[in-house]
Amino acid sequence: MSNQSLVFIGLSNPKSPTNVGAVLRAAGCYQASEVRYTGERFPRAAKYSTDTKNINSSVPLTQVDDLLIDLPGDMQVVCVELAEGAEPLPGFTHPERAIYIFGPEDGSIAQAVVDKADHVVYVPTIGCMNLAASVNVLLYDRLAKADLEIDDIEHVKSSRDVNNRLVVRG
Repeated sequence: MSNQSLVFIGLSNPKSPTNVGAVLRAAGCYQASEVRYTGERFPRAAKYSTDTKNINSSVPLTQVDDLLIDLPGDMQVVCVELAEGAEPLPGFTHPERAIYIFGPEDGSIAQAVVDKADHVVYVPTIGCMNLAASVNVLLYDRLAKADLEIDDIEHVKSSRDVNNRLVVRG
């Protein structure tokens, strides 16, 4: 993947502010550009949740009516779902520019959305994963397969928090 990489995360009718907060954190860590979601359950639950009051993310969180509207023309749609016929994530080659769509915690992505997808992938676990965990696994897989040149020491120094000054001695 090149520097032209662009990643959006699409959440279909999420219900848990805790999960959405964890998705925002993952999006920031893995440099996704945007998180968008549909439905009314998350905003309704967020009003009564203390978990979201301190969400501080540099990644925009946008409510939309349709996850597929207003996407860049060259962005591919990748649904992440336990669906018959889906491709296992370990063998999947990520497009440079993609929106990854995830279903709700208690349901699936709408068939109409899956029918419009360029790709449908699944994480080959036993049972289904938590929404936020699925997003983290997908974004890590994308990072692990990317051909990035990283100055490891500088990367570690710039990414860790102020309480971590650990050095491997050797």
